[in-house]
Amino acid sequence: MPNKSHLRLYIVLVASFLAAATNPLQASNNWLDDYNVIWKSPSKNASESMPCGGGDIGLNVWVENGDVLMYMSRSGTFNELSGFPKLGRLRLRLDPNPFKNSTEFLQTLNLKEGAVELKGERYGMRAQVTVWVDVFRPVIHLDVASNQKMTASLTYENWRLTDQVVGKGEKEAMRSWLSAPVEPKLRKDEVTFVANNSAILFYHQNRNTEGCFDLLVQQQGLESVKDQLDNPLKDRIFGGIVKGRNFVADSTETGQYASTPYKGWRLKSALPATRHKLEVVLHTAQAERLDLWEAGLATVITEAAQNSKNARKATQDWWEAYWDRSYIRINEHDPAPTSKPWQVGRNYQVFRYQLGCNAYGEYPTKFNGGLFTFDPEYVNAKRTYSPDYRAWGGGSFTAQNQRLVYWPMLKSGDVDLMKSQFDFYNRLLRNAELRTQVYWGHGGASFTEQLELLGLPVGFEYGWKRPAFYDKGVQYNKWVDYQWDTVLEFCFMMLEAHRYTGMDIKPYIPLMESALRFYDEHYQYLAERRSPEKLDANGHLVLYPGTACETYKMANNATSTICALKSVVTGLLAIDSSAYLSGLLTRIPPISFREMNGHKVIAPAKSFERINNTEIPQLYPVFPYGWYGVGKPDLQVAIDTWQHGIENPDQKHYQSWHQDNIFCARLGLTDEAKELTLKKLGDAPRRFPTWWGPGNDWVPDHNWGGSGMIGLQEMLLQTNGDSLLLFPAWPKEWDVTFKLHAPNNTTIEATLKNGQLKELTVEPAERKKDVVVMLH
Repeated sequence: MPNKSHLRLYIVLVASFLAAATNPLQASNNWLDDYNVIWKSPSKNASESMPCGGGDIGLNVWVENGDVLMYMSRSGTFNELSGFPKLGRLRLRLDPNPFKNSTEFLQTLNLKEGAVELKGERYGMRAQVTVWVDVFRPVIHLDVASNQKMTASLTYENWRLTDQVVGKGEKEAMRSWLSAPVEPKLRKDEVTFVANNSAILFYHQNRNTEGCFDLLVQQQGLESVKDQLDNPLKDRIFGGIVKGRNFVADSTETGQYASTPYKGWRLKSALPATRHKLEVVLHTAQAERLDLWEAGLATVITEAAQNSKNARKATQDWWEAYWDRSYIRINEHDPAPTSKPWQVGRNYQVFRYQLGCNAYGEYPTKFNGGLFTFDPEYVNAKRTYSPDYRAWGGGSFTAQNQRLVYWPMLKSGDVDLMKSQFDFYNRLLRNAELRTQVYWGHGGASFTEQLELLGLPVGFEYGWKRPAFYDKGVQYNKWVDYQWDTVLEFCFMMLEAHRYTGMDIKPYIPLMESALRFYDEHYQYLAERRSPEKLDANGHLVLYPGTACETYKMANNATSTICALKSVVTGLLAIDSSAYLSGLLTRIPPISFREMNGHKVIAPAKSFERINNTEIPQLYPVFPYGWYGVGKPDLQVAIDTWQHGIENPDQKHYQSWHQDNIFCARLGLTDEAKELTLKKLGDAPRRFPTWWGPGNDWVPDHNWGGSGMIGLQEMLLQTNGDSLLLFPAWPKEWDVTFKLHAPNNTTIEATLKNGQLKELTVEPAERKKDVVVMLH
């Protein structure tokens, strides 16, 4: 337990409260008020919570039985097993309590300010709690104001109280341990009153042995390079401190929420008051010793105190600028929550708020819940696990899903938010190159589809029962074997970020070149083991065995792979010449076509041996790679591929990662794009409208929302060379006002009313000549 640093923390805490202040802001984005999510009754449980956050912190906020409750989550808080746990739960209680059996109740997600506001009244006794997160520092704020003096208590609740072996069902949240021959052992958290009993310190300190890193290095035969591999889980400590102005330690308690027992540490206001201010200051670091982490926490507390007078206004200003970057407002003259088109516009804004909560995270927003998961039994009654659970892993990343979270940020002007996703791959480059060298002895970075944050394949997908003869570099899994091309889509995303904004991508060029080199060298390496010739008769690589997404398996020359390779190579060559890349471009084979139902269509591959999943990789030349689309050559071939070129009806769907709405928008199929978008971005079957899922993933499903955003953007704006195509797949009966971004630092603002273009502003102005209005 910590002790030597407590005096220092106490001094820092006192100074921080002396400096604290708030500054409300009069924001100008009044159109957002109609999109605020408003509840007029308390919630039944955590599944009826609201998101709140900023910077890299996410909260689930709800009122239950008179208590204000919050789950806390922060990007980068991965434990030694590669789980992604909550940082705990907060419980705020007032006495007397206007939220208990209240006669009036209001809970509002105030999008304009990025805050959740709670108002309760009972027989003339009123209180308001404002919950907000500092965008620039990892500090959670709870501001309480009431019309009469009240006592406030804040309890920090934690359920990781003992060292434990993770149960069979919960291993899904630490996916590498599924089916592993050893049991995952998780170290307990530490919680204690500190600072002269005026605050609560909590933290998790990763154990550096018997964790996910050791597990995977041994499983995957990488002991020879273990010392060269980067291990982001090593020495990682995360947690924080709960404090309140004029609050003191009160007591501890035990209880159970949902199916999970917990222990609580309670602070209580020393005296009743009409105003209370509470804060949670968080800190995450790779620190060799606990005292070093505590020193870092003290620094964060000091910096927060020094900036406290302007912190609220700076955060509100950030959100105001964020909302001014981009918007899509549908039928805003008639804000009817029951109107399906209006829901689409509202949910576009609300989901974009969720993405903004992890604007500057150390790690990217996870597709399977982001920062806003909750007790899993409220998703599936059989999963009576802790709030730390999520399907598809905590510290593992599924590339085909992650990409859909980040593609919409180009047109929404949020390229700065994409950095965490780009850096995720960049920091793992060395590990991916070492894998290649160990297994095959050639160059290039081999990234797999199911990837741990260590840069190594997820243990479950790598396979715990592998035949001795099987290639040690390939995942022994029928879904994701030979799926190495997904990193190339992120490379293409980097190139697009540069094309849109001029973003400096020089730090990522070694990553792009290494990912390309892997394909070039690996498939010549494989060909040489079958024949003296490394290339086919036309001098092209033979991309076999491969895979077209997870669907068309044992593929030869998969279309999705060819599009990825060619798009990244040509993108890099457009920036700078390279003899190697110019040569590689000549070695990339063309995509294949076939005839189905009497129509020429794009084939998923030159050949394949079985169908495994329900994706449509034959339309990847439409999205993400944009080889076909409105105004581009051979559009009918792509349309026929959508209409005739798939094997199974269930390949078409709208939930989770299905991107049919995007395909239809890019193909100019207005009616189909409209119907799919209504399903994608209509209200979720939960209290909070954008908590879709689980679908194929988990709740709230972020690649569900991301793919919905992309499709809606593409219905409004597409590009073909320098041309800016407006309304290429937009239903004229939907009035809309939008602001979106295009390549070359271009923004387009437009208003469509009654099927007529009423307003159009293009920046820079000289690009207005490139606008093509496609209403028909």
